[in-house]
Amino acid sequence: MATVAAAGAHEAVGSTIPVTIGVLALQGDYEAHARAFANAGARTVLVRKAEGLAGVDGLVLPGGESTTMLKFLEQDGFFDALGKFVVSMPCFATCAGCILLAREVLHPPQRSLGVLDATVERNAYGRQIDSTILTLPTTLPGGLLEMVFIRAPRITQVGSKVEVLARRDGYPALVRQGNLLVATFHPEMTSDSRVQKLFLDMVTAHKAQ
Repeated sequence: MATVAAAGAHEAVGSTIPVTIGVLALQGDYEAHARAFANAGARTVLVRKAEGLAGVDGLVLPGGESTTMLKFLEQDGFFDALGKFVVSMPCFATCAGCILLAREVLHPPQRSLGVLDATVERNAYGRQIDSTILTLPTTLPGGLLEMVFIRAPRITQVGSKVEVLARRDGYPALVRQGNLLVATFHPEMTSDSRVQKLFLDMVTAHKAQ
């Protein structure tokens, strides 16, 4: 298992993927994401300030509390810097990160970066006690995918350019739009690395352009 270095970086032993994945580390389960991507073969660094976006090839927006994340992002121009980053660079968002990327946020409405052509409803499946683990179909190779839902949002609508890779109760649970990969669940909490590897493929292809 990867360990945290002094500079907040994780290294995967024997990694052959020449990309650096930044993980937004303001609040939430960012350490779990860093470990998951390191185990999948990438170098990962924790991003706590706007200047930390420089030099990363892709960014993870983790789960947590979206309103708390917004409070941190509204300091020192971080929100605007992040907005410019997600328009042009690969980003992977889970749970609260999904809310931050959405074009429209409901229940209640909330400021967002507005880059994912989707409407997202916050806390759509109930309180923490209503969290669940499901094994559901996906278009990813390898069959059924284990999904951990914790106070999960629900994607209620998507635009025509959004590709749905998995659903829960008929609603999109894993989607892709260009350089954006978004999950309403927590892939970092299982041993299945297919979602991480898909994002690494997206980052590698973007870097090669």
